[in-house]
Amino acid sequence: MANSKPRILNNNRDMVWSLIPLVIACLLIAGIASQCTLSPGGPKQGPIPNFDVDAALQYDAAELDFPIRNPVVPEDWTPNSGSRQSIAGDQGGDVSNVGFISGAGRYIKLTQSSAMEEVLVPFAVGESRYAAGSESIDGNEWVVYEQEGAEPVWVTDLGDVRLLVTGSGSVQEFTELAAATTSAEPLTP
Repeated sequence: MANSKPRILNNNRDMVWSLIPLVIACLLIAGIASQCTLSPGGPKQGPIPNFDVDAALQYDAAELDFPIRNPVVPEDWTPNSGSRQSIAGDQGGDVSNVGFISGAGRYIKLTQSSAMEEVLVPFAVGESRYAAGSESIDGNEWVVYEQEGAEPVWVTDLGDVRLLVTGSGSVQEFTELAAATTSAEPLTP
């Protein structure tokens, strides 16, 4: 340590030179562990998971006590997810969800449920929402729930089932899914 400077004479440049070997060592370890990638053009969309929407909705139609519809969506839409849930309470009920990736790469979810609209909307989005308007599609009135900074929610009541559409899709994509769902005949169990 005879050649080292007194501590009082160290400055920011000395600290930067001390950190460079540490940063290089971290990058080497991350590279060896394959935990670091370089993407100059930005991230690329990965593969869309396969999901058999026909089998899932047919199964739900056989198991649930309300009519389930299988919408005919545009060919460039890819079904990618599905689930079934239950909402507890007097106005609750079973919930069938399927999700699609549109041709433009946006996610759109269709929910079908026997639950009442007042409990279905907060259940689907995780918070209370207030109706902001409506859309009339093929003779069905869809209540539109919009909130600043959140995905829109469209809901219609067909009497024995409530349909809910949400996601990052455009108004045109919401309209396509809404029309395809209401025009589809209920599946036979």
